[in-house]
Amino acid sequence: MELSALVELSAFVASTRSRTRKLDAIAEMLRTLEGEDLAIATAFMTGSLRQGRIGLGPAALRDAAAVDAAQPSSLGLQEVDAAFAAIAGESGSGSKQRRLDRTRELFGRATADEQTFLARLVYGELRQGALAGLMAEAVARAAELPSAAVRRALMLCGDLTEVSRVALTEGESGLGRFRLELFRPIQPMLAQPADDLDAALEKLGEAALETKLDGARIQVHRRDGEVRVYSRRLNDVTAAVPEVVELARSLPARQVVLDGEVLALKEDGKPWPFQETMKRFGRRLDVERMREQLPLSVFFFDMMQLDGEDWLERPGRERFARLRELTAATVPQLVTADREKAAGFLEGAYDQGHEGVMAKSLDAGYEAGSRGAAWFKIKPVHTLDLVVLAAEWGSGRRKGWLSNLHLGAVDPAGGFVMLGKTFKGMTDKVLAWQTEALLARELRRDEWTVHVRPELVVEIAFSDIQESPHYPGGMALRFARLRGYREDKAVADADTIDTVRQMFEAARR
Repeated sequence: MELSALVELSAFVASTRSRTRKLDAIAEMLRTLEGEDLAIATAFMTGSLRQGRIGLGPAALRDAAAVDAAQPSSLGLQEVDAAFAAIAGESGSGSKQRRLDRTRELFGRATADEQTFLARLVYGELRQGALAGLMAEAVARAAELPSAAVRRALMLCGDLTEVSRVALTEGESGLGRFRLELFRPIQPMLAQPADDLDAALEKLGEAALETKLDGARIQVHRRDGEVRVYSRRLNDVTAAVPEVVELARSLPARQVVLDGEVLALKEDGKPWPFQETMKRFGRRLDVERMREQLPLSVFFFDMMQLDGEDWLERPGRERFARLRELTAATVPQLVTADREKAAGFLEGAYDQGHEGVMAKSLDAGYEAGSRGAAWFKIKPVHTLDLVVLAAEWGSGRRKGWLSNLHLGAVDPAGGFVMLGKTFKGMTDKVLAWQTEALLARELRRDEWTVHVRPELVVEIAFSDIQESPHYPGGMALRFARLRGYREDKAVADADTIDTVRQMFEAARR
């Protein structure tokens, strides 16, 4: 496939807001491809390189892209992918210059439109509205398969290019081979915010209420004596959490996959702030010393596999009950439809210093990576996990630091929707850290503002959402305040503009 055809498709997808037209166009393209072209096109249309990061910073990319555009186009997808692989593979003395030379050569063979496409692809800023969810649906349409079958395969495999290949070449029977595999973590199931307990119980009826812990999400895989622990972002953090490894090995099971949370507790049993818990996951750790100073408590709340049998599709009531038979290290839970009992459970969670409660369906399966209608989170203050899009230079005491953050929610149609700015809730330590972190992600700047790669997720507290003509979504956060950077969360875990709009509309009723 020629790069020019993919660039043309990307431009079309970016120009239309019709989900159906996006899906039809992408599906039509997918039907024509096979082999490497299919894998590369799938990756590129989701805004990613198959090689991941290739060692090009913003300044180097600007340098490399400052070459005359070619006319006409002469690049094929496989040539581009091979060029990125070669750039990523450079190492050792002189590698920086060699990467620059290879990138200049690639951009010198690209048209102006292709240069823009490639630069945004490398930056991770290709906002043409074909996120993984939309691409998965397009794959289903191209292969004439149920969307649920493709989503399930993607949930278990985690590699859209592989799911695309199997769907289009082997059909639904091929997708059925994807299973939950030990030591290959899956995306965690997610919750959406509810206005209050009444709203959650109205939707769920009888529900499992659980204390909402402000800790670090973990996924534990065990086979016999081998245990691995993965973070929310699916990184292997086994070495940092010996408490979890020891507990997992003690369970009366041959193999198991569990979902849970770890957090540091004070002597009175109340939790330390999230940032304290995250000290246990630093890059350079004296694990035994940190374990002594800041021991972690482990709380499991779901089970996805037990002794070789998948439990993903079993209802919540069965998973939760079997988990409690397996271990006492579980999050506090109350199963009820009674509003007064639920309110008492919520107050108890607050009294213990926790964030609030989770309300979970007793009938739904475990929907990995999904923020559906089976889990709800209830907190005393409104919070959203948003993405930092840019930051403005501070003045006065904050001069020299990037201070005023531009906050965006994920747009399922592609890109981000800005919801406002905040400079509140930042200590000097946070200001210094975020200045360094944001400058390392710089895309461009003007006199006041540094625009950055959308990679950092922040937890933002706010009083309410108000109408605003100043932002494209027509909404803005009121009294927004930084609660902290969520280094454990990827951009895909951030809240969507649809969630924000639902909160806004609910408050108006």
